[in-house]
Amino acid sequence: MGISERLRGKHSLNGKPHITSVTPEFALPGGEVRISGSGLRPQEMRRPRVRFGDEPGGVVISSDDFVVAKVPESANSGPVVVIPDETTSNGFDLKVAVPIAENLHPVTNPALDHEGNLFVTFSGSRGQKVPVSIYKIDTSYHVKPFLSELMNAHGVAFDREGQMYVSSRQNGTVYRVAPNGTMSAYAEGMGVATGIAFDREQNLYVGDRSGTIFKIGRDRQTFVFSTLEPSVSAYHLAFGPDQSLYVSGPTTSSYDAIYRIDPHGDSSVFFRGLGRPQGMAFDASGSLYVAASFAGKRGIVRITPDKQATLCVSGQNLVGLCFAPGRAAVLATTSSVFHLSWNIQGLSLLP
Repeated sequence: MGISERLRGKHSLNGKPHITSVTPEFALPGGEVRISGSGLRPQEMRRPRVRFGDEPGGVVISSDDFVVAKVPESANSGPVVVIPDETTSNGFDLKVAVPIAENLHPVTNPALDHEGNLFVTFSGSRGQKVPVSIYKIDTSYHVKPFLSELMNAHGVAFDREGQMYVSSRQNGTVYRVAPNGTMSAYAEGMGVATGIAFDREQNLYVGDRSGTIFKIGRDRQTFVFSTLEPSVSAYHLAFGPDQSLYVSGPTTSSYDAIYRIDPHGDSSVFFRGLGRPQGMAFDASGSLYVAASFAGKRGIVRITPDKQATLCVSGQNLVGLCFAPGRAAVLATTSSVFHLSWNIQGLSLLP
């Protein structure tokens, strides 16, 4: 019996096509998902059709028991079905993120203020002066220019009082920005200043991608907190529930690490095995979420406290995320931001 006859025999034993899982269960338009089940290949060795609601998806790989398909750009949350021949499989739900704003240039996490407004950068290439450095997206998803004079805006963070701070990788300065967009230099000489984050004592940490993590006290006294391997693009910072600072920074390796730096400045590898890890955020249970590639797939990777990693959101060009009220998340790509209803509670950034 040839291979085609054996495949047809397997198909006929399975009967009606049936989906048992879609992984990951969340995706951005353009992301890839794996549809597992039985009887998913047409008998004539053609590719099956896949539909995301009413929209056809692109089939990347297909077999009798799994199909890898690309989520169409116009897809909404809803059932996914596979149609190998005239018979349609059962539907299996997939949650698809909803676009909020386009034509941006985020390079790390977006940031939420205390009122729920979202701030996203248009960073531009090194040394490029763009018309708008940061956009404000209000709770009704209206997009408005917020800051115009800052070159190469990178990290955005808010302190306990709701004061905004923004780093510039162009001149190594962190700026304090008033609600009306007026800015003043807060700390200078930070090298190539990229990611920023506050600890519970309201000290500000700044990642100089050339290999230094700076700590700036509330009195603006600055010192070197820790040193790491230089990054080819940026450091991304996030504080965990253990009060340690977690740092990602893409290198030339495809097997990059997330570093954990304890309150004394001692660093260790928390997890290794990611491709180009970028923006990060913690949930309330202590799991870390990072925009990265894992096992050859790009998206949001969840790393549990016991260091088990899974791809939980599929999406191309993701650079960061932040958790939002209502058990949701805002996801940033290199050009857009999306809202995802996720049923995950983010770790509070306030003391």
